[in-house]
Amino acid sequence: MPVMSEFKEFAMKGNVLDLAVGLIIGAEFGKIVNSLVNDVIMPPVGLLIGGIDFKNLFITLKEGATIAAPYATLVDAQKAGAVTINVGLFVTSIISFGIIAFAVFMLVRAFNKIRPTPPTAKV
Repeated sequence: MPVMSEFKEFAMKGNVLDLAVGLIIGAEFGKIVNSLVNDVIMPPVGLLIGGIDFKNLFITLKEGATIAAPYATLVDAQKAGAVTINVGLFVTSIISFGIIAFAVFMLVRAFNKIRPTPPTAKV
């Protein structure tokens, strides 16, 4: 029983609860950013650079065993068992990461501005 009481004490500490809340909110924020990138940002970007659909921007390294290339969509290539490099999905992930990293930076920056600075010791 001492292990359970020790675990309860650990789990009820403020830092653990804060971490859990932060992880949950962060995961949901990531979903919002992914939707923003996939559904709002990438379609106009693809349109501006020649009507590219980033979801289906891929390079076929090896044709699938069931259906021969060329493939109209990435889903078709995957169903055929083709080996692909998914360039469009990678670019989309980089953009999502950039937005999340910038949002975290702005959050930390705002927190640092409102946090009181500790007094410096005079020597």
